[in-house]
Amino acid sequence: MRIFEEMESEVRGYVRSFPAIFDTAKGSFIYDDQGNRYIDLFAGAGTLNYGHNNPIISQAMIEYLQRDGIVHALDKATVAKKNFLQKFHDSILAPRNLNYKIQFTGPTGTNAVETALKLARMVKRRSNVIAFTNGYHGLTMGALAVTGNDFYRDESYGARNNADSVPFDGYLGPEVNTIDYLRKFLTDGSSGIDLPAAIIVETVQGEGGINVASFEWLRQLADLCHEFDILLIVDDIQVGNGRTGSFFSFEEAGIKPDMVCMSKSIGGGLPMAILLMRPELDQWQPGEHTGTFRGNNLAFVASAQALTYWDNEDFADEIRYKGRIMEEELGKIVAKYPQLEMELRGRGMIWGLDIPRANFAGEVSREAFANYLIIELAGADDNVVKFLPALTIEEEVLREGMGIIDKVIGELVESKSHSFQEAL
Repeated sequence: MRIFEEMESEVRGYVRSFPAIFDTAKGSFIYDDQGNRYIDLFAGAGTLNYGHNNPIISQAMIEYLQRDGIVHALDKATVAKKNFLQKFHDSILAPRNLNYKIQFTGPTGTNAVETALKLARMVKRRSNVIAFTNGYHGLTMGALAVTGNDFYRDESYGARNNADSVPFDGYLGPEVNTIDYLRKFLTDGSSGIDLPAAIIVETVQGEGGINVASFEWLRQLADLCHEFDILLIVDDIQVGNGRTGSFFSFEEAGIKPDMVCMSKSIGGGLPMAILLMRPELDQWQPGEHTGTFRGNNLAFVASAQALTYWDNEDFADEIRYKGRIMEEELGKIVAKYPQLEMELRGRGMIWGLDIPRANFAGEVSREAFANYLIIELAGADDNVVKFLPALTIEEEVLREGMGIIDKVIGELVESKSHSFQEAL
């Protein structure tokens, strides 16, 4: 690992959590340069919903490259882009009765968020944006302003301009409807919060700790935005692309956001980000918001192939089935170790074990890695073990992975049994 320590910036993160040199990957397995096999319950932080080196996606890319298909084209018209647009319309938008235009932004999720915020402010001629506690929307300056965790923010960045945070669903406890709280701020001229151009929300806060907004809360939020002429932006970068069971995470709530930010798995494993917007919001002048890598044609090829999973309901049914397995098996782990006072939260195939004991979740992740399983953490204090497997993971591999977590937690509880008794 010396070359990484000597040459790569101190900002590197995951290499510290998973200190191995990885070489190959297939499906839900990653192999290091020593030939060790790891089960991947991380899936590139949600980028690999279709697994590593998905064979139908890889084959489409290989064929495209072998015929010298154009890779970089800025925003020029290409066959690859045409095919992606048609496929996205036919397999995703039309069946859901959604009418969105698509803007290709820079290649990462934070680019989609920046674009949404900029467009909302331009359209509404207002500068303020409201976000939610524990929200995570990226780390470039505009996106950082609506990201909650102070680990990422520093006063010297000046990143909090024109953004306010209000409580997410459940943040003040189950008895408090935080939409009523937000309404009070918007109607009180002395609240100190200006009428925003937009409100940005994750239906399930991934990095924030797997906090799940109820469908009723989301409907109330959408109604509030309509009432006050505020644009509703759903950040579906991590929990879209099928992660919750439906392609968009907001479908089951029955809402239609004004804008939707997408990245991660929309590119089939390659860098790609898009902003969906209601057609009347598309008020850009040609070239007014641009970027060199806003047209990744290889990602268009990969994405068009990945979207074939959504040609019928079979894949969504499979995700829901495996999501129920995760909920059931993780629920058993919670019940098995009551001394940890764990809480299970999630939807579809994103789940989190909130472990309130300091540093325990981190130990679970480290010991899991020692047992050849890769799993990350979430929450403001890294107190949530975050389950984010590929949507295509085989049932037996999924169960094997959760079995490793059960084993690791059991061994940690046993090793700390004396301290637990003292705490009681």
